[in-house]
Amino acid sequence: MKNKQPRQPIAVESLAQNDPLPRLRATFFILAILLFFVVSLSPASTLFAAEENEFAGERIVHLLQEPRHRTVHREGDLYLLDVQINPGDVSLPHVHDQPIMLTYISMADGPRDGQIGSNIDYANEAITHKVPNAGPGLFRIIALVNDSAGNFDLESDRPEGLSGEPELENAWFRSYRVELAPGEETEVQLHKLPSVVVQVVDGLLQVTRDDEVIDELDHPGSWAWRKARQSYKVRNVGSIATAVVINEGRF
Repeated sequence: MKNKQPRQPIAVESLAQNDPLPRLRATFFILAILLFFVVSLSPASTLFAAEENEFAGERIVHLLQEPRHRTVHREGDLYLLDVQINPGDVSLPHVHDQPIMLTYISMADGPRDGQIGSNIDYANEAITHKVPNAGPGLFRIIALVNDSAGNFDLESDRPEGLSGEPELENAWFRSYRVELAPGEETEVQLHKLPSVVVQVVDGLLQVTRDDEVIDELDHPGSWAWRKARQSYKVRNVGSIATAVVINEGRF
């Protein structure tokens, strides 16, 4: 009977030291842990967590689905909203993730006469909020939402027939304010982009077209939409001075 010679132990430890896979796995594991902490501590994630906690148990909708943000017109990537919040009411929590331009008609404490504002940061960082109205007045905004990539060349598409500089201009929006005495009218305008004329104070106006179609505006918040390259003019046909803002969506 032959004696069995004990087998030489395999140098597992030595092989492991020379094998790069365990070291790579350990490196990736450490990097994954670091990435987790960076993401979890970032301002965006903190904001997201805060919003989730703030609106826990509430119905959260997109801006365009919020019932008080009524879409009254759409053309391509442009949405015209008539936002109305009654005294004592509050909107649903809603998500903004598109640039938006705001024409303020009135707020809780009274008329705003077409004050213009915009938020283009929503394109890069979405937020969720809700809007309350403590009263006593109606909160009303005519809002233009732009879901396109915009156009950063500000000189490429300026309209014809409007004098003066825009009141607001950026890659997504352009806005002019026009004040008209009784009987006064603008020159014929030609916009390379879709535009909307919004009445912002009391008065009586007509927005004409080259095909003789006329829209009549008779109260703040009334509006007339015009397609790109559709020429028109605005005329004050009332007995008092009045004003409009003319807003474009850029893309």
